[in-house]
Amino acid sequence: MTEPLTTQVFRVWIRTTPEKIWTAITDPEWNQKYGYAAPQFYDLKPGGEFKSIPSDEMRSYSKEQGWPLPDTIIDGEVIEADPPRLLKQTWRMLMDPTTAAEPFTTITYLIEELKSQPGVCRLTLTHELTGAPATSTMVAGSPLDEAGGGGWAWVLSDLKSLLETGTTMAGNS
Repeated sequence: MTEPLTTQVFRVWIRTTPEKIWTAITDPEWNQKYGYAAPQFYDLKPGGEFKSIPSDEMRSYSKEQGWPLPDTIIDGEVIEADPPRLLKQTWRMLMDPTTAAEPFTTITYLIEELKSQPGVCRLTLTHELTGAPATSTMVAGSPLDEAGGGGWAWVLSDLKSLLETGTTMAGNS
């Protein structure tokens, strides 16, 4: 068994504008369309609240499985917001008691428009996970999972699909 990484970096290149990527990350009307489909809400100022709430599908599944789901499934705080290029925030997963007991981690989204390729942006997500081994394992995803392994790589791939084609990898729009 290997030690979880304390810093994970994920990159994806997307044929769109920085503004559209920013909106897809920070606007709950957009961020509920991809990844795990749980709307995320930001107060985009230093010290501002960040939270994600479960989707109706998550609530139904949780009820069917007989395990509790909190009203807020991820929480944190905005550290820095410089639209449309930089968002830095704290992040803690509350759905699982193990990850909920770990300290807040830090996520930085960096959106860069490529000068060598107009109309293409590089989105880099850096997740600092010191002291949070369960969260580290979860966000890394599993390369053995046929559905893409979950974690940040899967979320960013789904975001790319949505912005470039208008549909997610599951075919939702």
